[in-house]
Amino acid sequence: MRYMPKPVTVSVEVPQAPVAVFDFLDVMANHEPFTNHLLRDWELSGPARGVGSKARVHVRALGASDVVDIEVVDAEAPTRIVERNTAAKAGRTAQGSYTLEPTASGGTRITFEYRWIVTPVLDHLTAPLARAFIRRANETAMRRLAEQLAAHDGAAVGAST
Repeated sequence: MRYMPKPVTVSVEVPQAPVAVFDFLDVMANHEPFTNHLLRDWELSGPARGVGSKARVHVRALGASDVVDIEVVDAEAPTRIVERNTAAKAGRTAQGSYTLEPTASGGTRITFEYRWIVTPVLDHLTAPLARAFIRRANETAMRRLAEQLAAHDGAAVGAST
């Protein structure tokens, strides 16, 4: 049986309703500002939103650099978006899933799970380090996503007045 690192899951709660969060996350270009601490030089292709939207990004992490292709492969409004990413040089394929759940206060709990699908042998040896790195990077992304949603929400309110 082939070894796969355990998935890494991080969450954040935001005051925006699930529909608003989904509408924001469904646009691939909106991911750049909250992930550009790790994913750089975004090149978008395919539709702007929904299944089939794509990005090619450059990653430099743990002393290595690679080009990663990201594609939305599944979406169910307003609860789930699934992306598949492939790092060609590393020979790694993974899946990132956003799950949106309403909170009692009318906001949204956003959970992001990063799951390895295909891993090179080196990943087996460095799994604890890689998981810790991914957790920190994704926690940062979730904090930045909350900030982006607040700014986006504020811009929408300001635009209507």
